[in-house]
Amino acid sequence: MLNKMKAILILPLLVMLVALPVHAEPMTNTESQKQVVKLTKQQKEELTKIHLDLLTKRKQLIMKYVEYGVIPKEKGDKMLKGINEHYQDIKENGPDMHWNKMHHHHCHHHHND
Repeated sequence: MLNKMKAILILPLLVMLVALPVHAEPMTNTESQKQVVKLTKQQKEELTKIHLDLLTKRKQLIMKYVEYGVIPKEKGDKMLKGINEHYQDIKENGPDMHWNKMHHHHCHHHHND
């Protein structure tokens, strides 16, 4: 009886999932081409401030991880050095706006509970 009840409840959901049409439009050449956008001085300054704020928060986070013993001090110092260099580069040159050049790092967190 219970299996029959499950089948009655699940079957309509499966039918809806299979029956739903999928609308995907192919990427056109214009969409795949790099778009050139000119930012105003104010926009660049705002983006620079946000980038610098993010780097400051990352530095605070690393220092807390070192303080709590999650990251060894030597590794934390190395990470902070890299962030400080990036911070200085952004202050001098503004943020790098080339999103297609960004590398996405996939972090796998292991929790030992």
